[in-house]
Amino acid sequence: MKPIKLALIAFAIMATISCNEAPVQQESQYDNAAIENMMTRRSIRKYTAEPVSREILTKIMECGINAPNGQNKQSWEVRIVDNPAVMDEIKDAIAKGHPQMKPEFAHGCFRDAPIMVFIARDTTYPFSAYDCGMLSQNIMLSAWSYGVGSVCLASPVRMMMDNDACKPVLEKLGFSENYELSLCIGLGWPDESPEAKPRMMEKVKFID
Repeated sequence: MKPIKLALIAFAIMATISCNEAPVQQESQYDNAAIENMMTRRSIRKYTAEPVSREILTKIMECGINAPNGQNKQSWEVRIVDNPAVMDEIKDAIAKGHPQMKPEFAHGCFRDAPIMVFIARDTTYPFSAYDCGMLSQNIMLSAWSYGVGSVCLASPVRMMMDNDACKPVLEKLGFSENYELSLCIGLGWPDESPEAKPRMMEKVKFID
């Protein structure tokens, strides 16, 4: 067999082997999966149309309610809206309650997240806002562990609570007496990969 023919056969064999090899996994720069999850999670403002299953959402919420909370009061209530028709109803109410606002801004206040998690705090417990904050962080970090993006939002809460047009949708959420809507979290499969923004470690100081 001629040398050139042997070389071509060898090249074909090598190419076949390399195509069948598993992709090389990039080594993580972080010590463990929990730290990597915290350090790589970003706020997502663009989402795909693919739905997140209620099975995954339930697991995320189980992680959420296992957050630390004062005296185990669990001073939060959570309502999940994954029905597009209900989300449209809420957006329409916000637009109606704020006629001075451009409709596209009112309708875009949820950053087009396909799922919205509404969180209310117990107004009879003075530390409930802190509990809701820790609940929210658990929700967002556990979501990211499944590859689900999130964004924490406060302005839609104000838009829903400063007018009468939104009262019907607030009632539809069905929070208990003495519970007040405090924040909301958008969830969905991310359609962007934003870079990390700088953090200021100089704000952290050891006191001797």
